[in-house]
Amino acid sequence: MKNLLIALFILLPGLTIAQGPRMSGEKMEAMKVTFLTQKLDLSAEEAKIFWPIYNDFTREQSALRKDRMQKMISFRKTKEIDDLTDAEVQTLIYNDFDFKQRELNIEKKYYSRLKSSSLSIKIVGKFYRAQEAFKTELLKQYRGGGGGPERH
Repeated sequence: MKNLLIALFILLPGLTIAQGPRMSGEKMEAMKVTFLTQKLDLSAEEAKIFWPIYNDFTREQSALRKDRMQKMISFRKTKEIDDLTDAEVQTLIYNDFDFKQRELNIEKKYYSRLKSSSLSIKIVGKFYRAQEAFKTELLKQYRGGGGGPERH
């Protein structure tokens, strides 16, 4: 059953993350789905609740990151910081605050959705812990300290 769920979620569109230096967004997301599946150890019923919420969460995060990258790219093409006015620098900083706030708002929104679903708060807590563990594993891999996220 788990293998079927993994295959389903790997193949679902819209689960991409911005490409990293070593792997495509699709491959990274597939690794994350596998990692989360193992760490959360959801029953079939829990998986039916969790994965649609997770997929929506991932899509919103990806859209925000894409928007942020587009703005950063267009800014970098135009001017260096030293060439900006103080007002432009301040606007740039406030825009960064805005993106961070929007990211936090997405986190809170999906925390509320997970919490108000029929999933236990312990599963929600495991999800947040597993996300952090996945980031740590990716960082280790990036630094050359491992072959990928650990699978326990």
